[in-house]
Amino acid sequence: MPEADQVTQSQGRRTGVVSGFGVASAVLALAAVVAAAVIALMWSGHRAAVSERTYQARSMQAAAEWTGVLINMNTDNVEGSLATLRDGTVGELNSGFDASIAPYREVVKTLRSRTTGKVESVSIEEVHRDPDGQSGQRTPASLAPEFTDRTDTVLVVATSVSENAGAKPTTVRWNLRLGVSDVDGKPMISRLESVK
Repeated sequence: MPEADQVTQSQGRRTGVVSGFGVASAVLALAAVVAAAVIALMWSGHRAAVSERTYQARSMQAAAEWTGVLINMNTDNVEGSLATLRDGTVGELNSGFDASIAPYREVVKTLRSRTTGKVESVSIEEVHRDPDGQSGQRTPASLAPEFTDRTDTVLVVATSVSENAGAKPTTVRWNLRLGVSDVDGKPMISRLESVK
């Protein structure tokens, strides 16, 4: 066999055969792509979880601050406290604010009490992301869907001590369920109810 034919045959064999290094390189490249995709998915999930916790913390903080104003209302600060409370509300609670809060105002003014209160615990009860009710969750009736796409239900437990002139101090336990709605990036109170 001529030498030229042997060279041609050996070159033909080299191009048709995949070496072990080529297979290993392909497997490693595929593993690197899969690993990068898994890491990206994990990072995305982590960021979503952090964002959710941050949002819930903001909702709980807004509920605690609003409740703090409510339970620390005194004769001296009743009008300012009511203005602060109203500014922190939205929806039906805001439009019916005077009727909802009138009993608190009258009691504070009549008794001329000095009240000191503190929030003891705050927690998220449930999260509403579907204001149309298509997911089967109970949606808050106090805020129209066009104003918010999310309302968290926050439970607040607080205690206040009222001292009236000449009477012994009275302790009041507050168990409140507040709807905290995201309105243009600001958490606002959209529902208030007392829990028995």
